[in-house]
Amino acid sequence: MRYLGIDYGTKRVGVAIADAQTGIAFPRAVFPNTERLVSDLVELVRSEVIEEVVLGESRDFSGKENPLMRQIRAFQKQLAEETGVPVVLFPEVLSSREAMRLQGDNEMNDASAAAIVLQSYLERIHARKGADDAAG
Repeated sequence: MRYLGIDYGTKRVGVAIADAQTGIAFPRAVFPNTERLVSDLVELVRSEVIEEVVLGESRDFSGKENPLMRQIRAFQKQLAEETGVPVVLFPEVLSSREAMRLQGDNEMNDASAAAIVLQSYLERIHARKGADDAAG
């Protein structure tokens, strides 16, 4: 299974890709958040044979949805409809700041933030699968 991770921002949207075999997320690209965003991502999903999209869920420090979540939910719905693949929300907490801390400030920060979100998602899936295997 191949995954696409997305760190959604009002100006830029970072994307990362991973597959279930390696379990490692890699930064892929940063797209400007323009009217072409969804069509560019649909093309990427098709060319990379993506089976699931993981979209960073933006909340404030108290865990409440922040104002950006309204846009993220609309984007999630549109992307799911146009790609035909599941688009799941996964908490992203300070992923952009962590990407900057790890590599400094550069043009791929948003893609690196997407990789951090996607890697966290993959690790949670792996941990759940291990727990299910141990229980069953």
